Amino acid sequence: MARIMRRFYRNRSAVVLVKHLLSVTRKPHTLRPERSLVRRFCPCAALVALVGGVATGAAVAADESASLPLDRLVGRRAGDFRLVDVQSGHEAWLYGLRRNGGDIGGPHGSQPVCGAVLVFVSPGCPLGDKYLRRLDELAAEYGPRGVRFFGIASGAGETRESLAAWVAERKPMFPILFDGGSVQADTLMVERSNEAILLDAEAAIRYRGAIDDQYGYDFSREVPQATPLRDAIEAVLRGDTVAVKATPVAGCLITKAEPASSKLASLDRVRPARADIAGWLDEHEPSPEVGVVTYHRDVARIVQERCQGCHRPGQAGGFGLVTFDDAFRHAAMLAEVVEQRRMPPWHADPRHGTFANDRHLTARERATLLAWVEQRCPKGNPADGPAAKAWPEGWTIGTPDLVFELPEATLIPAQGTMPYVHVTVPTNLTADVWVQAAEARPGDAGVVHHIIVYVVPPGGDRRRTIAAGRGHLCGYAPGDMPSVLPQGTAKKIEAGSELVFQIHYTPNGKPTTDRSKVGLIVAKQPPSREALTIGIANLGFVIPPGASAHPVHSERRFRDDVRLLSFMPHMHLRGSSFRYVLASPDGHSPVEVLLDVPAFDFGWQSYYVLAEPRILPRGSLLGCDATFDNSAENPANPDPKVAVRWGEQTWEEMMIGYVDIDVPIGAGAYEEPGDEAGGREESR
Repeated sequence: MARIMRRFYRNRSAVVLVKHLLSVTRKPHTLRPERSLVRRFCPCAALVALVGGVATGAAVAADESASLPLDRLVGRRAGDFRLVDVQSGHEAWLYGLRRNGGDIGGPHGSQPVCGAVLVFVSPGCPLGDKYLRRLDELAAEYGPRGVRFFGIASGAGETRESLAAWVAERKPMFPILFDGGSVQADTLMVERSNEAILLDAEAAIRYRGAIDDQYGYDFSREVPQATPLRDAIEAVLRGDTVAVKATPVAGCLITKAEPASSKLASLDRVRPARADIAGWLDEHEPSPEVGVVTYHRDVARIVQERCQGCHRPGQAGGFGLVTFDDAFRHAAMLAEVVEQRRMPPWHADPRHGTFANDRHLTARERATLLAWVEQRCPKGNPADGPAAKAWPEGWTIGTPDLVFELPEATLIPAQGTMPYVHVTVPTNLTADVWVQAAEARPGDAGVVHHIIVYVVPPGGDRRRTIAAGRGHLCGYAPGDMPSVLPQGTAKKIEAGSELVFQIHYTPNGKPTTDRSKVGLIVAKQPPSREALTIGIANLGFVIPPGASAHPVHSERRFRDDVRLLSFMPHMHLRGSSFRYVLASPDGHSPVEVLLDVPAFDFGWQSYYVLAEPRILPRGSLLGCDATFDNSAENPANPDPKVAVRWGEQTWEEMMIGYVDIDVPIGAGAYEEPGDEAGGREESR
């Protein structure tokens, strides 16, 4: 019989027949395109089981189990969620369980919460119905010992009302939570009902898989022979390692809703220059007459120097500008972004500071590009053009001397939130290395919000290093992030050190994987100065709902003489402006604006490297003044009705004024107060 049923599932026409039957009995809703019709119309497993007298999902289970590793996400921290109990209407807050004593409605005695079990349920699934009483028993047994049980219903066709009716009929003794949009099923990479996920007191996933082995697709035992969930709970309560971390699951495939689109999908990659800056540039850098323009004689050099850093294969530009044909195809857009001063991206107010990496076009360059498009893009003589530039494959700092990559790919779900991931990579260095340039690169830039790479010396404590902000090697965010230090200055990596990648992923609507890396260029001569990256942060702000220009301040007084090299302001979607100001040690000199970014752009975050390093005498006070737009007028604002605080996610906020400084080698260790923020960890 099982052989016949497997043939049934492999037969496309039979699946289409089941599809037709389902269309008669279910209300239409948006379904996600999947790898096969069998998976897409997952209720057929339950339907055939009822018609044929046996559950017949074995062949499908084999296909699905091959698509994702059994132990996916085990060892990582589950993302937070707030879901509603369909019967009581109370909200279950995962990260708030310990705060509330484990009760989803509020305080509940003094019983500490030692863990939680999330079981994905599918009303009407025959195997799931059989396991409800077993889950009641486990919840009653382990609830007094600090383990809370929750059922999560993630099917695309479910509603709070239909689930409430099912709960009233079946009367489970634990809360059933409504996962509208299949967000948690996607976040935790759950494919089938009956899958249990055990979290410890820190919300780290310790086990995922079957409840036990009493019921399967084609068998039913008197008693279970294996009890992996119970065994895992006992191990967690004892403080032991879980012996069996993952098992296959027998259950019904979950029909999932289409993932929500990324919150960043509708944003422009780079904003235009603010009107007052554009006006100042028009006045102080008036456009000259450039005459007849051709691509090869006039335009190619500009494109090569100003555009190809991003607009070439494998880089962030999205399309290439390497050849005449490339430029011709995109000529209209090129003219628009140059006219609006959106490209090349540069957000510093030209009235303050001089920067070595200032990429804004000169007046002549801008006039040349606009004239070329206006003159209908003449090609000219190829002999007049520059030789093609030899770009290093994939890197903007040049070909690295050393590359360190994540040892394995990280699975990124289609949607939901992910806490910071911390991955340790050994360097295996047998001698100290001085790094003159460093660049972090995401494996999939579409889901990487940021990367920070830390250096932990031998015997160092990784958590304390990250929490204190020490050992910052380099970072990545959308934009221009490589760390290139001046000659004679470098960052030290001691022999035997480890690198810790702090990565924040933001799912973008489709499951993927990431294997980020960092490339290093080693100083060719012994350096005389050691570089350090510090973050001047404010973690205690609250941005009121609807506030259009809410100010937040942070500052750092330097206890030693230092040399200032560069800046990198960091905020999220409500970030509006950022300014660095310097007050002298005696406080008598006027406050000086070192960098002003009046239109901060989350879509393109730049380093601003001083043309000449600036000496800051001992006692100098470096201040950071940011403003945030939490109003409905901010098109990127996720929700103008909420008060916003410091947080990891893009719809929360950060306020960090990163600066690179250097100090003489051998002049004594520079002590950092350690006021840079760190996220909670999920480690590998």
